[in-house]
Amino acid sequence: MCRLPMRNTRARLITGFAAVQLLSLLAACGRTTPAGPSVSSATTASVGGATSVSRGAAATAMPEPTSGTTVEIARPSNPGGPGAAAAMTGDPKAGALIFAANCKPCHGDAGKVGVSNPGSTDGTVPPLNPIDETLVSKDPKVYAYNLDLFIQHGSTPEGDKPTLKMAAWGDDGKLTQQQIADVIAYIISLNPAK
Repeated sequence: MCRLPMRNTRARLITGFAAVQLLSLLAACGRTTPAGPSVSSATTASVGGATSVSRGAAATAMPEPTSGTTVEIARPSNPGGPGAAAAMTGDPKAGALIFAANCKPCHGDAGKVGVSNPGSTDGTVPPLNPIDETLVSKDPKVYAYNLDLFIQHGSTPEGDKPTLKMAAWGDDGKLTQQQIADVIAYIISLNPAK
């Protein structure tokens, strides 16, 4: 197992070249993904032109394209990194059929309406069309990674006792990795990056 020397477990500010070196080191250790460090290892955030790295965060902060401020990318509550589906080519037509059979009961037809979810903070299952803007990326690998985390590992919504929870389709073996890749392709087709 690759270990990184860190004197302090709190967030550290890494500037310019040092940030690139850190990410390269993480990649060499097999600890990064197309979107950056895995949630279980480290997350990055742009802060005034520098990059900060923190351990154990629930969401990854990415720079907002126009304002220079950071935006927290939605992440599932359940831990885990990307599955094989994140790097696979999906078929949106096959994904539409899989979505209709498995995802529609909670996310609605074509992902347009989330059903009621008593006990959750917002009271509904999130719609997937339109999808949370923080998940969308012009880089198809990053976009697929962002969606894959939810589909692979599921998520429990915030709230006292949510009635519905996102199933861990990959972890539970309810869908194959190809089926997950197909669903990812379908969801991306509903929400093309702008």
